[in-house]
Amino acid sequence: SEVNGAVRSVVNEQFSAWLEENPKDAKSIIERCYLAARARLAAKAAREAVVRKGALEGSSLPGKLADCASKNYAECELFLVEGDSAGGTAKQGRDRRIQAILPLRGKPINTEKARLDKTLENNEIKELVIALGCGIGESLDLTKLRYGKVIIMADADVDGSHIRTLLLTFFFRHMRKLVENGYVYFAMPPLYRLELERREYIDVLNDAEREKIMKELEAKGKKIVHIQRYKGLGEMNSEQLWDTTMNQEKRFVKQVNITDAQTAHITFETLMGAEVAPRKKFIQANASLAQLDL
Repeated sequence: SEVNGAVRSVVNEQFSAWLEENPKDAKSIIERCYLAARARLAAKAAREAVVRKGALEGSSLPGKLADCASKNYAECELFLVEGDSAGGTAKQGRDRRIQAILPLRGKPINTEKARLDKTLENNEIKELVIALGCGIGESLDLTKLRYGKVIIMADADVDGSHIRTLLLTFFFRHMRKLVENGYVYFAMPPLYRLELERREYIDVLNDAEREKIMKELEAKGKKIVHIQRYKGLGEMNSEQLWDTTMNQEKRFVKQVNITDAQTAHITFETLMGAEVAPRKKFIQANASLAQLDL
């Protein structure tokens, strides 16, 4: 419009004059623009390299991926499992027809702090992108997605929560269509197993549920003979992991949704970004809500 054109003309004139009067600042701005442009080009090249690698390899998927037999993506599930130990147990206990397992070593890279080209240099992230098969960023194509559910399966403790957050940060920043279209889930493994008389067992998700169930059992006159706290998924045998966390008829999973993209953007930027001050302020404001895992 004429108004926008007039505003643009005035701003350009005044900004040009300011740059001529402040050459050092002008040089600094140009250098920053140059670095940002190089970063964008490097990220695009890295993204295209990973997508090209996955396409060229075809059926040659990551070596540590235990893929499922079915080719019907709608019924297939990819479990992202914390650690090789739990990954091995999950491979033994899964439904091989529809459930694939991709073990992740250590904690994933914090993609909020890293450029995309650096993110895709991380072997765990690269193999995840290739396993999913649908590309990343602007080139993401949901018609090529190989799994109808991507399930993050981490321990029911603070470290597990951190791993889930790191992976969710990656999906939100670089594969948001997966989240927006309901493909991403959290597995909810139990934190406790209550053993009753006559070898009856009840698995519970957290402390609050444990207290509630214990009161209900007490009211019914049922006696708890042992309480086991799972130290992690790797502590479970294959039958326990299947029965509590992977069996579609018994398990509990949470679908990840985005109700407010702007709020989600600010939250990831605050909690996972490079700036310390906003994160410190958030922690101070919400410290009373924290649940310590001691």
